[in-house]
Amino acid sequence: MQYKDYYEVLGLPRSATAAQLKQAFRKLARKYHPDMNPDDSSSEQKFKELNEAYEVLSDADKRAKYDQLGASYQQWQSRGAQPGGFDFGQWGAQHGAGAQPGGSDSGGDGGGFSDFFNSVFGGAMRSSRAGAQRPSTDVQREATISLLEAYTGATRRLSKGERTLEVRIPPGSRNGTRIRVAGEGSADGSGRRGDLYLKVSIHDDERFERQDDDLHHKLPISLYTALLGGKEQVPTLTGNVELAIPADTQSGQAFRLRGKGMPLLKDPQQFGDLYVRVQVELPRNLSPEERALVESLAKLRAK
Repeated sequence: MQYKDYYEVLGLPRSATAAQLKQAFRKLARKYHPDMNPDDSSSEQKFKELNEAYEVLSDADKRAKYDQLGASYQQWQSRGAQPGGFDFGQWGAQHGAGAQPGGSDSGGDGGGFSDFFNSVFGGAMRSSRAGAQRPSTDVQREATISLLEAYTGATRRLSKGERTLEVRIPPGSRNGTRIRVAGEGSADGSGRRGDLYLKVSIHDDERFERQDDDLHHKLPISLYTALLGGKEQVPTLTGNVELAIPADTQSGQAFRLRGKGMPLLKDPQQFGDLYVRVQVELPRNLSPEERALVESLAKLRAK
């Protein structure tokens, strides 16, 4: 088992104050939160490491014990010891809360913390006595939102017994995004609660097709605008904007409106783009005069 440097995990020196610890943890937790990094196992693991580091360093007693362990570990290393040979469980037991010497390093349930944490702070000893694995107590609910709500963010109220939970759905959410509400799942026999997950579904929007963070819109224009150029109003999720159509525009041609797409889930201050694809509509039911003009144009183009 390897020593874990919790200060290094948070990117701080050992002299860091409580305020610096909180600031660093909040910044990194936002960056690596599972809700902001769906299907990214490395971010999920990093988030667990951050929680573990902050669990220890934000608690004065745990931090003092951890600093004492660090000093002992450095002395052990300075004597030329080989990495991996230090018995953290024995050290923890000798200093008041660790696993019994020779106890399990697997950590069992361990509250989601590492073997290192469990050995030093007692989780491994408790979990080794717990026996069989507890069944999952997580709960999943579903919420359907509009594309506009996915753009702005939304709130959904969920009934939970006599209480009502307000769950914030962040801007940039996609179909399948899951929002975790810690400790609001079901309770097992010991009273330990799992988490609640809100799975997001997004209604289709008749104006836009979404592809990742970009939006696509089909814009009908007249033959005359396509030939001569002109200006058209284009819908966006924040209101109409004016699009200049150049002369000689072909049907199917696309125009890119930067920053008019969806906000990015990981960084809602950044946006995807809106792609406007024009569809030229031919005039119907020509009058005799109009037909004569088109025939004249055809003759001119044939020369």
